[in-house]
Amino acid sequence: MLKYALIFALIALVAGALGFGGVAAGAAGIAKLLFGLFLLMAVVFVVLAALGVGAAKKVLD
Repeated sequence: MLKYALIFALIALVAGALGFGGVAAGAAGIAKLLFGLFLLMAVVFVVLAALGVGAAKKVLD
């Protein structure tokens, strides 16, 4: 997902440099959305991993 966010950000930069404002704005919006989803999923997985380590320690003790 981060890969696609970076691709859309690059498309936005190139389109903006060439004067295609509408395409650049659309691509930038998609890049922001994908990056936000990536961050949200990363935080969820870090929390789940932290909770899983605690649960595994309880089982082993």
